[in-house]
Amino acid sequence: MIMKAKLMITGTLFGSILACSPMVLAGGSATLKGSSNQNVASTDLSSVEADDLRFMREEEKLARDVYLTMDEYWGKQTRVFANIAESEQSHTSTVNYILDKFDVEDPVTNDSIGVFTNQDLQTLYNNLTDSGKQSFISALYVGALIEEKDMKDILAAINRTDERAIIIAYSNLLDGSKSHLRAFVNVIESEGMVYEAQILDAEEVELILND
Repeated sequence: MIMKAKLMITGTLFGSILACSPMVLAGGSATLKGSSNQNVASTDLSSVEADDLRFMREEEKLARDVYLTMDEYWGKQTRVFANIAESEQSHTSTVNYILDKFDVEDPVTNDSIGVFTNQDLQTLYNNLTDSGKQSFISALYVGALIEEKDMKDILAAINRTDERAIIIAYSNLLDGSKSHLRAFVNVIESEGMVYEAQILDAEEVELILND
């Protein structure tokens, strides 16, 4: 039954996750769809780098918001959502600092929980929270899925920039996501299950969990 729940979560959400990936939105490039007309990139950054920063700012906010919402439902059973939400607040603030450094417009115009400028992330937030409310186990798998997605997106963004400050910031986010994934998997395994990769390659996840 648990495995069925995991497969249902992954199958339902994977389309939404792909839909809000910068690569997919751009039809193969790293630029978010429509961003060239809606946003003016910093003179110090390429449009790709600026778009990645905007996307990352809201993606880290998405993680924070999902975890705060899940803590409302499952906080009596675990502190993992509350603890990681605090870290995600630090992450989204870090990206905001980089946005300011390079004079890139902040997409977070409303910091309320569950409110996003990027409509694909808005849809993803809605789907993730709906799934996570179904059961405690579903919520844990949602958390792990978010961290796998974050790592994939961060690595792609690192490969699209030469700016040292941005690479350092992204690398710190990557380390945090690894730690968060391990935390979620520890709780999942404490419930008697064996975690399997949902987005990343199984070998990558095994290396992260055994680090």
